[in-house]
Amino acid sequence: SNIPLWLCIPFAGLLLCIAVLPLVKPEWWEKNRLYAVILWSLLFIIPFAVKFRPSEATEIVLECIINDYLTFIVLLFGLFCVAGNIKLEGNLAGNPRVNVLLLTIGTLLSSWLGTTGSSMLLVRPIIQMNSWRKNKTHIMVFFIFLISNIGGCLTPIGDPPLLMGFSRGVPFFWSLRLFPILIINMIILLYVFYKLDMKAYQKDISAGLIPEYQEGEPLIRIKGLHNLIFIAMIVAAVILSGVLPTVLVDGAGEALGITVFGEVRLTLSAIIEITIILVAAFLSFKTTEAKIRTENHFTWGAIEEVAVLFIGIFITMQPALMILKSAGASLGLTEPFQMFWVTGALSSFLDNTPTYLVFLTTAGAMNFAEGVATTLGTVPVQMLLAISCGA
Repeated sequence: SNIPLWLCIPFAGLLLCIAVLPLVKPEWWEKNRLYAVILWSLLFIIPFAVKFRPSEATEIVLECIINDYLTFIVLLFGLFCVAGNIKLEGNLAGNPRVNVLLLTIGTLLSSWLGTTGSSMLLVRPIIQMNSWRKNKTHIMVFFIFLISNIGGCLTPIGDPPLLMGFSRGVPFFWSLRLFPILIINMIILLYVFYKLDMKAYQKDISAGLIPEYQEGEPLIRIKGLHNLIFIAMIVAAVILSGVLPTVLVDGAGEALGITVFGEVRLTLSAIIEITIILVAAFLSFKTTEAKIRTENHFTWGAIEEVAVLFIGIFITMQPALMILKSAGASLGLTEPFQMFWVTGALSSFLDNTPTYLVFLTTAGAMNFAEGVATTLGTVPVQMLLAISCGA
């Protein structure tokens, strides 16, 4: 309750850098984003240490890194590795019906491969199948809408915001109740896409463009299909991380683990989850031909960027979360529709993971009597639905 508001400036500054600098100074940002993350993190850590003791600052930083960031980035890393070892190719020509089919499949896969994994799997086939076309910019726009965004809303595997909710007590399969909302959005977006794509397709055909087929090639071929076993391992690891803390406890009822510093502990359940995911990623690489990764143009750039940016986000967002825990009920966001629009608006140009966590914390501080029990407090079902859909 005595956290000064100005300590939130590094959080806001980092998010604005992430949102703006890749657009206005892309080359500079690519070379210097690590230094920007370090700068903004220190601008929070040093003043906090001066005001509340260095030991308190150390504990706050280690708490968010070990209990939030570590499992978060390991999960994304595992899905990134396994998805990079699966290659979808075929002899299909990009037309409205084929494109709608692939967008539908990719959207439904996103909740189980993750939006990043599903995007990695399908982006090259869709580009290749539509390479003969001239009017095709809209295809990637809707690809981002469907596969890279809303498709991950059904499980914590699919989207990082839901993973943050799961780590705070929201049941793993709770978000499956978003399925009707996902279907409604899919129908609307796919209908609009089909109409736009049909007009663009007819223009291409009228201009004399003709799709090319490779004789003797199958319509669809999947390489590295055995990696689905490792996807199943990762899903099982995440589910176990929600079950084991209630089983692996000591005599006092505390979760078993290793004390890192002060009250910061790395639990045994988190160690098991991380181990299973890393083993799955390792086995995926060992059992898949390097040729598949070469054909996928697999590089570490994307996951490196996520790892760098999110450690800064997790550290600098701590003052905002602490303030919301004590003052969230006084913000006046008492209705689900308010939470939906505020969360959605901020998620549209900032990152949706911290946005989700900020407003989940806000809702948990309102002392509701009924709803979904989380470690942040009880959140009404409609409120949680609104925050999840907005993010």
